Amino acid sequence: MTAISLPAVPVEGGLALYFREVWSFPILEKEVEQSLARRWRDEGDTDAAHQLVTSHLRLVAKMAMKYKGYGLPVADLVSEGNIGLMKAVKKFDPEMGFRLSTYAMWWIKASITEYILKSWSMVKLGTVASQKKLFFSLRSIKSRLNILDAGELTPDQAQQLSDRMNVSADEITNMNRRLSSRDLSLNAPLSVDNEGMEFQDTLVAEGPSPERLVADAEEQSHHGAILMRAMQDLPDRDREILAERRLSDEPQTLDELGKRYGISRERVRQLEVRAFEKVQAAVQAAVAREAAA
Repeated sequence: MTAISLPAVPVEGGLALYFREVWSFPILEKEVEQSLARRWRDEGDTDAAHQLVTSHLRLVAKMAMKYKGYGLPVADLVSEGNIGLMKAVKKFDPEMGFRLSTYAMWWIKASITEYILKSWSMVKLGTVASQKKLFFSLRSIKSRLNILDAGELTPDQAQQLSDRMNVSADEITNMNRRLSSRDLSLNAPLSVDNEGMEFQDTLVAEGPSPERLVADAEEQSHHGAILMRAMQDLPDRDREILAERRLSDEPQTLDELGKRYGISRERVRQLEVRAFEKVQAAVQAAVAREAAA
């Protein structure tokens, strides 16, 4: 994408001023958004691309703040998210029938999580999907259960989390220790006796390589694009219900959607399940075709 001038993300401090600035950009109506997307796609209009990007900077900021508990500068998370947003704008197809924000979330999240995983790659992290999911969900689940995000878990707390997340208590305890230890400065000296040695010197890079992490993030984004194409074939109402229930950062309730469409909450649930099954089948078929090619 041609360089786009964005508000500068402060290296140190000043985030409040940056957030006020990005919140000053207006949210676009759907028709305006689609018109701008067509101008960018068909004419290469950088002003249109700029409006699409700046109108979604607040989305990046909101998503970045959800990952602030991993011991990394929020400004860095925002910068990485902005990169994902620009990739999303570059690839967005307005003819798919859904909003840019729904599509961009995949790219923003992929960029932020890729950056976090690369930053953590100096310590051992699980390479399987379940371990990565545990890595990114443990803090939020602890918060929901009112478990303080500091120090060692008690056996009862570990078991409570185990029951909630369907992961063994030992795995949860080990991951919690790993997350807690990240708050220690990597440049902290080990002791007076170990002159010149820092905490980071003891860490072993046993996790996946940065190249593998990048490949995983690209695969996640690619699967997101496949999902969006599959959703294009759904009726408008079904697509909107599925997006609001399964893809939104703040999912709407069955009651809320029922009132919007003038149908019962049970009918909303049925439409959601039907839409999900259709999209799931379409995605699986697309992935199978790619694997066979």
